[in-house]
Amino acid sequence: MILLDVKNLTLEMEIAGSWIKALDKVNLVVNQGQIHALVGESGSGKSLIVKAIVGALPSHWRITADRMTWRGKNLLTMSLKNRRKLIRNDISVVFQNPINSLDPLLTLGDQLKEMIPNTKLTKRWFWAKNMQRQEIAISLLHKVGIKNHELCLKSYPHQIASNVIQKFMIAMAVASEPELIIADNPTKGMEVTTKTQILNLLNRINQVREMSILFVSHDLLAISSMASYMTVLYCGQTVESGDLRQLRKRAFHPYTKALLDSAPSFRKDLPAKSALTSLEGTIPTLHHLPTGCRLGPRCPRARRECVVMPVSRRVHNHYYSCHFPIHRDSK
Repeated sequence: MILLDVKNLTLEMEIAGSWIKALDKVNLVVNQGQIHALVGESGSGKSLIVKAIVGALPSHWRITADRMTWRGKNLLTMSLKNRRKLIRNDISVVFQNPINSLDPLLTLGDQLKEMIPNTKLTKRWFWAKNMQRQEIAISLLHKVGIKNHELCLKSYPHQIASNVIQKFMIAMAVASEPELIIADNPTKGMEVTTKTQILNLLNRINQVREMSILFVSHDLLAISSMASYMTVLYCGQTVESGDLRQLRKRAFHPYTKALLDSAPSFRKDLPAKSALTSLEGTIPTLHHLPTGCRLGPRCPRARRECVVMPVSRRVHNHYYSCHFPIHRDSK
């Protein structure tokens, strides 16, 4: 069952008196119970998509889409009150800089208990409800691996280590028992041990509670260990999407192949000091966006036709946008 359906999402922002397309016809579909990876290098627009979904963009930016729905409900035409209610109950976001998403004037305990919906409380009197909120908050912290709940609940955001804050944000995300968790690069800058703990925690939440997860990252090693479906983004354009195993086995778009080849290899037969595979050039700035396919100036397969925006093509459950896909070489 489709939960989130985004078709041809376009975001225009005003820079120096001119309107620039930061997102250009982005497509994204998240199904129920799925771990869906949204992948792209820094500056590709991943966080903008997250903010567009939850309605956290500046009001003067222009956003259009052929379709942007949650369970069939149009998010773009929905009233602000209804959208806030939907985001609170059905969609939770774990941002990449969690300490910036928390109120520095409130303790972590107050902020976590505020996220617990009244529908989960069975007690009648206010003092009994407060005790029940405390019990639920402690239980949530234990489930995400925070053992010292007393210290965590009475502390302020700046008094807790960054890895604990990230786990706390996940506890806040699951407090309302949403249907979708959007994890926006939740392991950024973490050491390997902490990163593994966060990934295992998200994977366990998906399996035990059957929550869908939109995992936004550029860490291919982390994505390959948990996601089942992947959408590849480059410079605000969707270039390819499909089953992760199929994409790793046979990518159609040159950027997807370059992205997968750039992941470190741990093969035993790899020669010492082997150079990492990389795509020449850098991602363009918003002031100098190429016409048509934005990968054109860096693409090894680029031709004259690439100045025209390629349409999305489908092979079974595999979508790609390229005039000269790699699979043509095998014909």
